[in-house]
Amino acid sequence: MRSDKIKKGLERVPHRALLYATGLSKRDFDKPFIGVATSFTDLIPGHIGMRDLERYIERGICYAAGVPFFFGVPGICDGIAMGHLGMCYPLASREIVADTIETVCNAHQLDGIICLTNCDKITPGMLMGVSRLNIPAIIVTAGPMLSGRYKTRKLAFVHDTYEALGRAKKGEISAGELECIEQQACPGAGSCQGLYTANTMACLTETLGMSLPGCATALAVSANKRRIAQASGERIVELVRKDIKPLDIINKQSLENAITVDMALGGSSNTVLHLMAIANEAKIKLGLKVFDDISKKTAHITNLEPAGPHFMEDVEFAGGIPAVLKRLKSRLNNTLTLSGKKIFEIADEAEIFDEEVIRPLNKAYHEQGGIAVLFGNLAPNGAVVKQSAVNSKMMKFSGRAKVFNREEEAMQAILGGKIKGAEVIVIRYEGPAGGPGMREMLAPTAAIVGMGLADSVALITDGRFSGGTKGPCIGHVSPEAANKGVIAILKDNDIINIDIPNRKLEVKLSKQEIEKRFKKWIPVPPKIRTGYLARYSKMVSSADKGAVVS
Repeated sequence: MRSDKIKKGLERVPHRALLYATGLSKRDFDKPFIGVATSFTDLIPGHIGMRDLERYIERGICYAAGVPFFFGVPGICDGIAMGHLGMCYPLASREIVADTIETVCNAHQLDGIICLTNCDKITPGMLMGVSRLNIPAIIVTAGPMLSGRYKTRKLAFVHDTYEALGRAKKGEISAGELECIEQQACPGAGSCQGLYTANTMACLTETLGMSLPGCATALAVSANKRRIAQASGERIVELVRKDIKPLDIINKQSLENAITVDMALGGSSNTVLHLMAIANEAKIKLGLKVFDDISKKTAHITNLEPAGPHFMEDVEFAGGIPAVLKRLKSRLNNTLTLSGKKIFEIADEAEIFDEEVIRPLNKAYHEQGGIAVLFGNLAPNGAVVKQSAVNSKMMKFSGRAKVFNREEEAMQAILGGKIKGAEVIVIRYEGPAGGPGMREMLAPTAAIVGMGLADSVALITDGRFSGGTKGPCIGHVSPEAANKGVIAILKDNDIINIDIPNRKLEVKLSKQEIEKRFKKWIPVPPKIRTGYLARYSKMVSSADKGAVVS
């Protein structure tokens, strides 16, 4: 075993002495050493239930004659970090999570690892870490939150809190109703209820084969989630004994499966960044064009928050990801999963219990998948939009630019009634390097909806969007402003043309005018000049490369 390096032989007497100090018995030294990386924290609703799941993972490892060792990784709640300096950190923290997994497992020569995770950047960070390590690994996502309730209406965090800001500003809801919504929207443990980034990544992790079947949608508060946690603990010991590693599971074909499921679900646009980053760690070439090619031939068969009325709990009761795989079987590669089963076997064993939640391909909500990649003189290296959440009348749009160098400036203008119809809000210097950290723009996009502008205003940014965003909101514009992208030289009233069906994003400027403006261009100075984010800003790649640090 790998852990023999720290526990076997005469020269390891000091090492064993330290391990005995942790409470190990002599017979434990003949068992696999299994790390359990947990992102438990009291700060994040998606993670507050992890102490319970840790017990069941530990039980499973011990049942299978392994020795569990728990260690923590940092967790950030994107919702709490939103709209201020804190939002610069979540994407950057993805690298810290991956580095922590690598550091602890290699320093202690652990034989295998279970990663207990849930929220937006933590799950991909853990997948990046285990891909880099390539030791036996299982991902356990802690599960979605139940829907909230206000009177008889189901509530979702993003839809019913961020958009409520705009409605309250317009006087459409009372202070009392607003207070009820904020207290009832999130009833307890779990990742936010819709197909936002956390839940999308859980679904794609299961599709990749790195979680046990059913893990992604099993609710945070359910006994089923406990059983999956325990089964994962047992399975990781078996993976160690059989030497089945992440790169036996993660390959070009399984990544294509994940993208296909992503497009069929209509998942978060953040997954483009995350899947490219995971592919980078696995030494697999994965470009933006792959996402768009798969999207064009994959029907959108679920209609979940924020785009539609259904919640993650509805997908769970409709049959979960195995049911989605069953529906998409003809579009998938028959890859291996860490359960020991191949994708087709999981699909064949699944049942679909709700034909409206997981529709047949011939009755899809849209003919194409959830994400589109746009190109043009405004985004020569690409930009990303969640097209499944865009109203059909806004799929082609032309408007005058309203340019802002920070999210806060745009938010003030939106809530201050300064944004009118037929305008395109431009928020720049929010990319991976310029942000730094590529902040999510959920607050302004939700405010646009709440202010009744969703069908008359678009938004483009070199930052990114929450999985909870809906409407004609185009992110990941590359190159970003800080790297001399064309978005840097836009001015108020420039005409911007958006054509999602034809994958175009262009500003109505000649090459000569663009060159003339760049001769006078003065970059906005870095917003943060000290600490981790300053270092991250200097090392991070562009969004079209996955915003990875190398």
